[in-house]
Amino acid sequence: MDASQTIHLVAVLKAKPGKAEELRRRLEEIIPDVRKEPGCLAYNLHVDRSDGSAFVMLEAWESAAALDAHGSAAPFRSLQSHFDELLAEPLGLQLLSRLA
Repeated sequence: MDASQTIHLVAVLKAKPGKAEELRRRLEEIIPDVRKEPGCLAYNLHVDRSDGSAFVMLEAWESAAALDAHGSAAPFRSLQSHFDELLAEPLGLQLLSRLA
């Protein structure tokens, strides 16, 4: 694996009022399957310490192709089908390349 091809991703999911627990549950449900996807190097869920309705997924994918495949894989598509009812704002994505 070429480390320069690794994509680090920060995904921020902000729950609607009263939906934080459901969003957390749905995120936790897909983690085991996503971690088994080809090219997944890390897929770790966090919660904002100052805002319990904001969840952050720190991800690492071995390539853009692996990330693209994740976006169309069943676990993420299942979660995505609930975004309208669960998210207070659009999914925030920040794609990063590690420098040091």
